[in-house]
Amino acid sequence: MQEDLDIQVNNKKSAVLPKGTWIIFLIMILALYACRSTKKIQSAIVKKDTVAVPIAVVDRSKEDSVLFIQKHYDSILQNKINYTTFSGKVDVEYRDGDGKKYDVNAVIRMYKDSVIWVSVTAILGIEGLRAYITRDSVKLLNKQDKVYTARSVSYLQEVTALPLNLSTLQDLLVGNPVFLEPRIVSYSTSPGTISLLSLGDFFKNLFTISSENKLTISSKLDDVEEMRNRTCYLSYEEYETKKGPNFSTRRSINVSEKKKLDIKLNYRQYEFNETLNFPFNVPKSYSHN
Repeated sequence: MQEDLDIQVNNKKSAVLPKGTWIIFLIMILALYACRSTKKIQSAIVKKDTVAVPIAVVDRSKEDSVLFIQKHYDSILQNKINYTTFSGKVDVEYRDGDGKKYDVNAVIRMYKDSVIWVSVTAILGIEGLRAYITRDSVKLLNKQDKVYTARSVSYLQEVTALPLNLSTLQDLLVGNPVFLEPRIVSYSTSPGTISLLSLGDFFKNLFTISSENKLTISSKLDDVEEMRNRTCYLSYEEYETKKGPNFSTRRSINVSEKKKLDIKLNYRQYEFNETLNFPFNVPKSYSHN
């Protein structure tokens, strides 16, 4: 089986990947599945294990509040990265709930609204996983155990109970807002930052931007369900503009429930709108899962 897509655009562990590395990858791009919490809106304003920032909540019913919210919500949308293709090399530091730490490297290639291609390697450059995700399917090559897995994209929704799709995953990887709904119920301000609190069918999202340049600082997600106790905190740092758009080269994903999960992403290299291919060949010797 061979699936290659060529697109023209005119514009410190061992060398062996730990078993279950494909799960680490899925956590990296699907970490939002664990962002479910029973926390109330008021407590959602403060991230666990951090110092609380004074919040000045403004009554949304006032006309000036509505205008303020709309202005800054629009600025967030205007700062979204628009692209045709994206590629990046990223160092991934993953620490699980038991405190075990893994360091892997990933090469990411994306064609907007079409495909996500990822190759994951360990320190010495031995490829352990290759993934190919489209609007309709999720395909994984576990090269360490020689196993090929193919599922419908609905598999992601089944295991996460969330409306995850290709576009959401691409936004997460490129650094665009995820699960920020237009229904903004309040806002808050503190020195240098503005936070908008949105309510959606799945999440309460406390989305914080810089008051100076309107770039994303963090996103704190709590599930609207009240029978779970999970929180997800996404942070964005070290923006660069040398490739055109404002791009956050350092990100973190922190999930808290009974145990904590921490993922750090450090983009060493990235490009927009380059010619890319997406090779995905399944060797005959691989077993099918």
